[in-house]
Amino acid sequence: MSVPKFTTLGCRLNAYETEAMKELSQQAGLENAVVVNTCAVTAEAVRKARQEIRKLRRENPDARLIVTGCAAQTEPETFTKMEEVDAVIGNTEKMQPETWTGMAADFIGESEAVQVDDIMSVTETAGHLIDGFGTRSRAYVQVQNGCDHRCTFCIIPYGRGNSRSVPAGVVVDQIKRLVDRGYNEVVLTGVDLTSWGADLPAAPKLGDLVMRILRLVPDLPRLRISSIDSIEVDENLMMAIATEPRLMPHLHLSLQHGDDLILKRMKRRHLRDDAIRFAEEAQKLRPDMTFGADIIAGFPTETEAHFENSLKLITECDLTWLHVFPYSKRTGTPAAKIPSQINGNVIKDRAARLRTAGDAQVQRHLQAQLNKTHHILMENPHMGRTEQFTEVTFATPQAEGQIVSALITGIDGNQLTA
Repeated sequence: MSVPKFTTLGCRLNAYETEAMKELSQQAGLENAVVVNTCAVTAEAVRKARQEIRKLRRENPDARLIVTGCAAQTEPETFTKMEEVDAVIGNTEKMQPETWTGMAADFIGESEAVQVDDIMSVTETAGHLIDGFGTRSRAYVQVQNGCDHRCTFCIIPYGRGNSRSVPAGVVVDQIKRLVDRGYNEVVLTGVDLTSWGADLPAAPKLGDLVMRILRLVPDLPRLRISSIDSIEVDENLMMAIATEPRLMPHLHLSLQHGDDLILKRMKRRHLRDDAIRFAEEAQKLRPDMTFGADIIAGFPTETEAHFENSLKLITECDLTWLHVFPYSKRTGTPAAKIPSQINGNVIKDRAARLRTAGDAQVQRHLQAQLNKTHHILMENPHMGRTEQFTEVTFATPQAEGQIVSALITGIDGNQLTA
């Protein structure tokens, strides 16, 4: 018999939770099983999950196939109906030891095939289960889960539940242990990271957590924060950007669009001027700050003029690393009911134009790094990342997991060379 095999689809938080499930399933003694941790962010993500399940069944005809994750949470019936699937478990259940004990015992018929409860009733995170995960260079730590906002295009709150935070003391203790194990960089992750703390006593803000980590873990060389909602950024986070060199100068912004009317129809809480103002302020405080961003192409009712505002936002906010999402109709979301859906070919074309603009910004960023010295965290002997998360390749092998200081000498595609 063999230990379970895991396949992770989707975000870093899913990858984090897969590591926790590996530990839980092994402790429970689960054998000869395949577990698929799904994503539900788009209809395409659900299609890929079904495709992956069919492939894994062909490759593992005798294994027990278990489906979990956001798609399993939001549409369990989709996977229950698949003949390849033996069990479906929800996002809460996948983080509970008793679920895996039941799955291990199921060979004698003790566990339910479908375990998906109401995610909205969950009030705690399971952040204590593992001390982050990562390569030898970088560890990811979950500090928040769920989302209290209801953007009209998004199914994720129904897969993750309402926002809930890991207490600061638990986070700090995790990071201390990770530093003791030799990690040189920690990334804070969550579904809606800037809502961290709202459900904790005294309602601290993300900036309070960042400052506390940097103060109480002085041996941590680099702290990075993942995707944030710029309209929720607090004063302490801005202060950390301005004064803390160990906080990396790279922020991924959840912008979604550059037109005020579309932002309103998306039920976002910011306007385009808010996004531009934040980017300008952050770069004024930290001139080497770079931005990534999520942008959706082809949201219902989007005209060419609306789209042009998204295109212009790329340079107006000086965005470098774009995640472009062609709009995908998600059953169960308000946006799916809007009559004026955009033609698929138009969406595809607009997404391509956004990516082309993003590629130009990447090249502009790379050119600006030539002949500069960067501190590069090595992910493998020949590739590492700068403080701004830019990939750098080395002809001469470097020590994996270490931070090396090197002069940038050239550009190779979307990478720097040193």
